[in-house]
Amino acid sequence: MNLLREVIDQYINRSGFFLEAFIEHIELSAMAIILVTLIGVPIGIIMSRYPKIAPPILSFVNFLWTIPVIAFFGIMISVLGLSTLNALFALLIYGLLPIVRNTYVGIMEVDKSIIEAGKGMGSTKWQLLFQIELPLALPVIIAGFRNMAVMTISFAAIASFIGVGGLGKAIWRGISLNNLSMTIAGSILIAALAIAVDLSLGYIEKRVLLRVQGRTKGGIVNE
Repeated sequence: MNLLREVIDQYINRSGFFLEAFIEHIELSAMAIILVTLIGVPIGIIMSRYPKIAPPILSFVNFLWTIPVIAFFGIMISVLGLSTLNALFALLIYGLLPIVRNTYVGIMEVDKSIIEAGKGMGSTKWQLLFQIELPLALPVIIAGFRNMAVMTISFAAIASFIGVGGLGKAIWRGISLNNLSMTIAGSILIAALAIAVDLSLGYIEKRVLLRVQGRTKGGIVNE
């Protein structure tokens, strides 16, 4: 109970600090999520058009995923220095795997008979992509986007270790000052933000499934 009271006191006494860090964390995460989406989805689409390049690209992205986050931040300091660009680049690298893989897999799993039917009706390649393949692959893509978004919010906390703002500042300051309540206060806000985003995207994913496929994630048909 004493620790919980201390955490609440942190929020009350340092409300300005936590509000500023919270906003910085949202901004950094949002920029990274947008950047990953704008790069990852086109890569997944290109892979679906040229399946032979898919294995090496996925292998490379998987390899990048194996590098520890803190180590990658450290490596990039020597290249980009202590900057937001460094953090965005690192978050981009770690966010690519789920969005690239899910975009590629989602498109490749579209029923070929539907695509053939579209071709038979005279649809162009672009019409097939935007009117058939992407809409039917959207639930899988959103699932990858959901995983990427939550992961990015969590990883963004490490950005404070290279001088970038965000809720990681509270965690880093708490560790440096041996202040457990501040460390927990920062961690709780990051977890709360990640959970809120995950629940929101989960709701969107459910609505997309109902609209596109006429069913929920559990397979119940929408009557």
